[in-house]
Amino acid sequence: MSATAASRGSDSPGGPRGYRPVPGLAELGDGRITYAERMMPLLAALRSRFSADRPFDGLTVAACLHVTAETAVFLRALRAGGATIRLAASNPLSTQDDIAAALAADDGVEVFAKSGVDRDAYYEHIALAIGAGTDDGAGGWQGPDLVLDDGGDLMSTLHTIAPPAVLDRVRGGCEGTTTGVLRLRRMAADGTLGFPVVAASDTPVTRIVDNTHGTAQSVIDGLLRASGVLLAGKTVVVAGFGACGSGIAESARALGARVVITEVDAVRALDAVLRGFQVLPIADAAPIGEIFITATGSAEVITAEHLAVMPDGAILANAGHFDVEIDVRALVTMAVAVETDVRPHADAYHLPDGRRLLLLAEGRVVNLVAADGHPPQVMDLAFGIEALTLARLASAEQRLAPGVHQVPGDIDADAARLVLTALGARLDTLTEAQRAYLANWHLGS
Repeated sequence: MSATAASRGSDSPGGPRGYRPVPGLAELGDGRITYAERMMPLLAALRSRFSADRPFDGLTVAACLHVTAETAVFLRALRAGGATIRLAASNPLSTQDDIAAALAADDGVEVFAKSGVDRDAYYEHIALAIGAGTDDGAGGWQGPDLVLDDGGDLMSTLHTIAPPAVLDRVRGGCEGTTTGVLRLRRMAADGTLGFPVVAASDTPVTRIVDNTHGTAQSVIDGLLRASGVLLAGKTVVVAGFGACGSGIAESARALGARVVITEVDAVRALDAVLRGFQVLPIADAAPIGEIFITATGSAEVITAEHLAVMPDGAILANAGHFDVEIDVRALVTMAVAVETDVRPHADAYHLPDGRRLLLLAEGRVVNLVAADGHPPQVMDLAFGIEALTLARLASAEQRLAPGVHQVPGDIDADAARLVLTALGARLDTLTEAQRAYLANWHLGS
């Protein structure tokens, strides 16, 4: 049985690795994991496959993920395949403590996560997950063989603090967010990335199911839980019209909102216009918006300049992975008073001119702080693709070159087929005549 690093304090048994369990918390978490598991047929199928094939025998997986019930189902599938797992949270506020407690009770799983930790504890937990402070018997770390990341914090920390021998041991990893992939591509471009990483967020299946539909539903869920607002008739400004932003915009419009898009990419802006959305610069949208949702993966999307002209009562929410899209520091500096928790995960900032702006989830990812994240069916596909990719990395006779790689097309198709089978859907197959036609360039009209 592993321990959960619930805090940095030494009052817990065993120091920083220790965890004083809350009675009944693990049982509560187990119940929620079981509920999610019933809606995750792909991971159920992979758990059976991995139990037989044991692709991860003798391997350690370091993971930096949101600690949710769906994540637990994913990690238990890897555990069934023989993996030893060290888990840290990928956001200081997104950990569900009952899930962390349930996972900590599993043999072969170490959990370093607690909701609400400060920045220092957050990064200490990541360091513990990658093996800092362990002993391999030869004076070095017991580093991971495989890594899983959401946002790139684990991989950047690994490259910053780990000895070269630890980096050399890593066979590869998966990154599950667009934000993290952008970060890793920058690392690869300057020659820093020391092992292959597969961009699990960048597949046709993931873009459709996870980014568009999953993000749309869960972000609107978090917004409504934290604000209690009626969307119908409101002007909602969505910053970014990629796979995530477009889904959020469509969902807000379906609930009766007037939606304005801000973009820096001409192709995406054109897509938004042709779908019937108004497209404006953020400076022009700021005075008319009533609800603002950032989904860009960039920084300083909403700044002091924009906050200064927003209407009284405007609501600010971030759907990006990190808390840098809304300039929260500027908002704190501008405010003459702050009412915390006017609703759960909603803080009211009073400005000198009498206006009040409502910030949700402290500017962090609203769907995981103020709600439960994506539905299990969405994460089943996303995590299923990561599980299949990780198994491929584990068993590859020849390692991929360091850098950011795409998910192999056969893995994407395999995941889709397994889910379709579980859902009772059936596909057509090409006839021999159709195959011949598609293969022959001589045939025309």
